[in-house]
Parts: sequence; structure tokens; C-alpha cells
Amino acid sequence: MGKKRGNGEGSITRRKNGGWMAQYAVHTAEGRKRKTVYGKTRKEVANKLNKALSDRENGLIFDAGSQTVGEYLERWLEDSVKGSVKPRTHESYGWLVRKHIVPEIGRVKLASLNPAHLQRLYRSKLEAGLSPRTVQYVHVVVHRALKQALRWGLVPRNACEAVDPPKPQKKEITPLSRDEARRLLEAAREDRLEALYVLAVHCGLRQGELLGLRWEDVDLEAATLQVRRTLTTAKSGPKFSTPKTAKSRRTVKLNRPAVEALRRHHEKQFEESTILADEWQDYGLVFATTNGAPIDPSNLVARSFKPLLKKAGLPNIRFHDLRHTCATLLLSSGVHPKLAQELLGHATISITLDTYSHVLPGMGDQAAAAMEDALS
Repeated sequence: MGKKRGNGEGSITRRKNGGWMAQYAVHTAEGRKRKTVYGKTRKEVANKLNKALSDRENGLIFDAGSQTVGEYLERWLEDSVKGSVKPRTHESYGWLVRKHIVPEIGRVKLASLNPAHLQRLYRSKLEAGLSPRTVQYVHVVVHRALKQALRWGLVPRNACEAVDPPKPQKKEITPLSRDEARRLLEAAREDRLEALYVLAVHCGLRQGELLGLRWEDVDLEAATLQVRRTLTTAKSGPKFSTPKTAKSRRTVKLNRPAVEALRRHHEKQFEESTILADEWQDYGLVFATTNGAPIDPSNLVARSFKPLLKKAGLPNIRFHDLRHTCATLLLSSGVHPKLAQELLGHATISITLDTYSHVLPGMGDQAAAAMEDALS
């Protein structure tokens, strides 16, 4: 026979097969629902019921119901992710969910998802040829999604916490040497985007920061510029957004070559806008297409940067390696890492030191000599 408990405390009854079950009520966003827990003995069920009632009192309902992982992820993308991250990030999350996650574990009930499911997901993706870095991105998305499910009271734990994601190898950076950087800038003298390459090498600005720069951000008299926005691409077109960290929003001091290149660029752009007149699209951008519109990052690389490398007889590096070139040249010239961090907009100096540790060992002799001089 079952034993009745107080109102709201649930009830425990014996089943026909000899096992035990307990039922209790919870209030969810969809209304009042009856929940059931099962066990082989009355004591086991009583313990489960007490835990469930305790969770209920603390606002933890874990009401995933029959919802699958795939259904939850679509809801999460729409209700939680959209609007809280940059459009490109939202698109990236959606692509990872629909391309790699849902086909593997989308039909699993959210309430039943466990670490073994996720470990198999990562292993199958690695065996299918996906890079460790991409699989780690998959892990990041699942972890963030389950963290939100935990906050919403849909699951009792984040299964990702008990999983070891693959550790991708650190990308090797390939900065240009001093001579190679000079050759690049010499070849760029005849390019309409010469100033863009000067800023990339001399100031270490990111591609998105360069393409998002407006003339209102530049003060040629004071020789400074403000990094206030970045350009990214999405399916709907180019998007301007604020830099991802507070340190990325920064003031950059311009040296003489950068100021002179920007002056020349301003004159050329004024001529272009005058010729086009009403057809000129005035976004106020420093670096724009020939009609004033934002430059697509992939077009910049394919139509300008790669041909420029070939013209200068340089290795086929990434555009981001120009930023690495700036940092490497500064640090190898003895500039303090803290100053390099401020120029580059790294969130912490540890990022600067970790990224460019290959430059710092060469400074060991300088440090030894300095200490010898200090104590002599």
C-alpha cells in the first residue's frame, strides 16, 4: 500500500511489478505538471523524492520533458544566443549546431544526455577528419548551450563538465622579417589601399578594425586614431560592431609613415568621391571600395593582399600575420611588452607574452648583461 504524505509533499506507492514509485507536482512555464520517480525499494524512491522536492524548493525543476537535444538547441539559438552575440558569431553557432551536433546527438532526449554521448561525438568528428580546433569549437557551443539549460532548470548538470575536449595545436605564426616588411610596403606604394597595409604593419590593427575605421576616428594633426568598431560579414551583408574586449577599444598613436600614408589616401579618396558625385556611398569609411561601400574581407584578401604578396615575392602568409609582423618587430627591437600589448589591444599582457614567446628568448642575453651592469 502507498503511504500518503502531506499536501505538496508527493506520494509513494508500490507498483504491480513489485517496484516503487513516487509522484509530486511542479509548476513550470507551461503550468502545473506531475512528475514521477521510480526505484526498486521504497527507501530508494523516498530518497529520490526528497531530493526532487528539495530541488523544487530551490527552483530547480529539471523539466526537459521529452524535448530532444536538437529541439533544445534550436530554441537556445533563437531565445538565448540571438541578439546577445555578434551576427557572425550567431551564424557560426548555428552552423556548428546544424552541421556537426544535431546529426550526431540531435535525437537524444535532453534529459538523457550524458558525458558518454559527448565523448563519442568528439571522437567521431575527429575520426571523420575534423580538425581538433573545430571540434573544440563544437565543445564550446555544447557547453554554453547546456550551461543555459542548467540555468533554465531543464537539466540537473552540465554533461560537458565531465568530458575532455581535444586540445588543438597552437597555430604557428609566420611574421615577415624586417626586409620582407619593407618589400611589402614598397610594393604597396602603387596600391590604392597602401595606407591600409601601412597601418597593418606599423600599428598592428586587425583586419576588421581597419575595415571598420571611419575618418571621424582619425586625427591626423594629433597623429592618433581611435579603434571604436570592427567590420564583420554575415549572410545579410557587412556588419559594424564594437570590438569584443574593452582593451580592443583603444587609442593608437600614429608614426610619421602612417600619417603620411593616410594623408595621401585621403586625397585619393576625395578625388574618387568627387568623380562619382551622387553615386558615391558615403559611409565615412577610411578604407572603402571605389564607390565608398564597405570592403568585403574575403575580397580584400583575394583581390588585393594575395596579389600584393606575389608582386613583392613574399611567402603566402595570412593577412593576420601582418599584425604578428608588427608585434614581432616591436618586441625584437626592445619595446616593452606592456607597450606592445596596449598598441595591439590584447586583453592581458599574458596574451602578448604567450603569443610572442618566440621573440623573447632572444632577449635573454640583454637581461643577463643588464643585471651584470646593475650589480657591478
